[in-house]
Amino acid sequence: MYFLNASLAKQIVNRTMKIIGHNINVMNKHGVILGSGEPHRIGEVHEGALLAISQQRTVEISRASESTLQGTKAGINLPLHYKGDIIGVIGITGEPAELGHYGELLKMTAEIIVEQANSIELAQWQYRQKEEFIIELIKSEGPFSTHQRHLASQLNIDLDTPRVAAIIQVQADAQQTSANSILKQILHLLENPSRGNLVAMTSMTELVILKPAFLDGKTWDPTLESDRIDQLIARLPLEMRQRLKISLGHYFNKPEAINRSYQTALQTLSIGTQMRPEQSKYLYEDFSLLVLMSSLKGNWRGRELASPYQALLEADKNGQLTKTLTCYLQHFNDQQSCANSLFIHRNTLRYRLEKIEKITGCNLQQLDGLLPLYLGQVLLKS
Repeated sequence: MYFLNASLAKQIVNRTMKIIGHNINVMNKHGVILGSGEPHRIGEVHEGALLAISQQRTVEISRASESTLQGTKAGINLPLHYKGDIIGVIGITGEPAELGHYGELLKMTAEIIVEQANSIELAQWQYRQKEEFIIELIKSEGPFSTHQRHLASQLNIDLDTPRVAAIIQVQADAQQTSANSILKQILHLLENPSRGNLVAMTSMTELVILKPAFLDGKTWDPTLESDRIDQLIARLPLEMRQRLKISLGHYFNKPEAINRSYQTALQTLSIGTQMRPEQSKYLYEDFSLLVLMSSLKGNWRGRELASPYQALLEADKNGQLTKTLTCYLQHFNDQQSCANSLFIHRNTLRYRLEKIEKITGCNLQQLDGLLPLYLGQVLLKS
């Protein structure tokens, strides 16, 4: 908090000098002039202000006595208070007898300016603190620390409230409309009313929302959450909706697992955007297997699981066999339904399946033969 600085002093001088036709000086609690209608005096020590501070009273300086105090001119100097403490002095240049009726008015005006400025600064500081705390929550794992609980209490956040993570991302467009301005509009919608949401911008194009998980007050219902997302989207202009991607993560019973919820929202957004780019909303429940298996992608376990399907991809130059396998898996081993869906004869389907078995070494009539191909498809397409 700054209470009284040069910028605020300048603001007080500019606003109060419009009220009267006299010079105004604003001094800090050390008597140094921070703002003045006579800029050359800024930085000087005003002994009249020091006297007003030390004696905690209004000090009048006449023309006859102005030479006895360093850095002063005739006028009156009134202590400025903020939350009961003297934080500086406001001085009005002129003959004290002519300024008496201005003194308390200008003092009150200056104190109101200080209070308003510091209230805004406090609110902004608290918002930054809350945002930093939310980002810390989604990055940390394990039980909440004593420090986290203490900070949460200061920020009026209940860490034991069951929450689920959601992510909103703004896509770039040809006009380069500011993603940041769009996110600020969305922030306003999320906070009016807030419904207990904890919201933080994680980048210039993305924000995270830690939402209370029990919309009905009792249980986690992703369908209700999905409806709430639809309501939010409906409140936005069409041109904004077209640029948004929203993902909802998985709900975990323990509040300290909010990091996991965030990670699932992040993976859901990545996978959903890749697989269904035409959509704007992605739910963990629709991509749960892909999300859970995403950690295997790129390591040796994932490569081993995907190796039979990888062999099929390499051998299937025109994609006919992989398309057939996908259809076969979708129809749960029902060859006739699969053949009908592909508009081919059942014997043709059987021939293709035999080729798939030969390439992959997997028995498509057995679960342990189908499973590696299914998992490989999931890993390589996610």
